[in-house]
Amino acid sequence: MRPFRLFRTLPVVICLALTLTGCGIQSIPQSHNNVEAALAEITNQYKRRADLVPNLVKVVQGYATHEKDTLTAVTEARAKATSMEIDPSKATPEQIEKFQAAQSGLSQALGRLLVVSEKYPDLKANQNFLDLQAQLEGTENRITIARQRYIEAIKGFNDLITVPPTSWTNSLFYHYEKMPQWSVAPADQQKIEQPPEVKF
Repeated sequence: MRPFRLFRTLPVVICLALTLTGCGIQSIPQSHNNVEAALAEITNQYKRRADLVPNLVKVVQGYATHEKDTLTAVTEARAKATSMEIDPSKATPEQIEKFQAAQSGLSQALGRLLVVSEKYPDLKANQNFLDLQAQLEGTENRITIARQRYIEAIKGFNDLITVPPTSWTNSLFYHYEKMPQWSVAPADQQKIEQPPEVKF
């Protein structure tokens, strides 16, 4: 009788094991970790950019001393951007929005600084300035890629916790909420929606 019982329970155990491996027991936490890692990478790239700003300001300052307002705006925007701390594991939509706004302010200030640099041919020819400008451009590209990866990580996570059968596992075990997607700051949204003006 015992071998017969074993044959009856073995298929049940195998079916249960297969069900658990395909229902998100591992994939949901892994996806959550991927989202946190992607947000940390964005923060890392923003820090890299913030670290480049003082050197860029120093180089520009030597050539454009009367552009004090622009230099002050860049320094203040950097201070605001670096003061924003975000914990990827506890990020709320409001925190992400404030973080985005601070980083957007720094992006705008840097843009104005680079426009100012166009007025100074000696500055544009300075090797330090050219190197810093290239590093800044590379960092902006890294930020764009990091944001894209974060958006994809959130999409994957949200799919896991909202689409059956893994959503059932989330409901039973993890109780994760859908994560907010990275978006453009409201001030930037208005600029994006306006068509660019081309003047000759």
